[in-house]
Amino acid sequence: MQALYRIALLPGDGVGPEVIAEAVKVLKVVESVNGLTFRFQTGLIGGSAIDATATPLPPETVAICNNSQAILLGAVGGPQWESKRPELRPEQGLLQIRKRLGLYVNLRPVKVHDSLVNYSAIKPAYVKGTDLIIVRELLGGIYFGNPRGLFSKNGERFGVNTEIYREHEVERVAHRAFQLARMRRRKVTSVDKANVLETSRLWREVVTRIGRSYPDVELSHIYVDNCAMQLIGRPASFDIILTSNMFGDILSDEAAMMAGSIGLLPSASLGERSSLYEPIHGSAPDIAGRKRANPVATILSAALMLRYSFRMEAAASAIETAVEKVLKRGVRTAEIPGRGRAVSTSRMGSLIAEQTAKLLKSERTRKI
Repeated sequence: MQALYRIALLPGDGVGPEVIAEAVKVLKVVESVNGLTFRFQTGLIGGSAIDATATPLPPETVAICNNSQAILLGAVGGPQWESKRPELRPEQGLLQIRKRLGLYVNLRPVKVHDSLVNYSAIKPAYVKGTDLIIVRELLGGIYFGNPRGLFSKNGERFGVNTEIYREHEVERVAHRAFQLARMRRRKVTSVDKANVLETSRLWREVVTRIGRSYPDVELSHIYVDNCAMQLIGRPASFDIILTSNMFGDILSDEAAMMAGSIGLLPSASLGERSSLYEPIHGSAPDIAGRKRANPVATILSAALMLRYSFRMEAAASAIETAVEKVLKRGVRTAEIPGRGRAVSTSRMGSLIAEQTAKLLKSERTRKI
């Protein structure tokens, strides 16, 4: 009997459906070669869900996600929904699903491929060899703290957002960072603003305490402003960057510029029972339907899903190697400069799928 794996597909808005289709194409290759079964179930989220159901996260989508072992998401958002009330913005669908499923840690790998080092926003001499993961706390901090809102007093309006971190929130994400570091170069850099913020002082104290349980992992602390500078000056020196919700949001987008294209970078949001995988890029409504979207980040997100949710390390590595090989051949989508003609979204997906199949079959033959 074939092993069965249940995957929720949330294509979302803009280019989301296009890039999800290419990730599914690659997963079907893994399914065929490895003799297993992926059962896909599709749900609405974001703007497409608002149009169809008047809410960014319908109950039907929540039910699909609860019945799945992993979730693969495209992108949400677009200018046509910007005038909606805050609770009806497409992005609320993503925030809500993270909170409902308890997805408390976000992993954002940033790897600079040798074949694309000249396309980085940073000089090749600085960025070459960069291979880091930002571990971002996802359910605490200023994005979820109360009180919050817009208020008026004495004839003047003011806005309030509250930063709150509890010990257990820092503990659980810190454990994830140290465990991940043990699988890599055994270095954790914890990022905070402990010279100014009380929440950061708590963060630093807790991370230091948790670090004592991992004596084989080197721990260092750095202020967020200094980290932002060091990411430009010496990005290859970082291994695991552990940080809070807001700092992680900002630093991961800065780090994305190193890779040459935001269309290359995947992410994983992990909880105790559920996991969600998505590219870090947005919905790119200006190119939706034009076959120009880069599916690599979504395909690599599917590889992370195989690694972290299904423990299929060989298949995950095959997809990642396939991406490297295709890029090394000079294949590019429209947003990456290249010597030849840019390939379509579908063509890029097909080339990666074909290369993945070759690698998987070669590995099976070698074992036999």
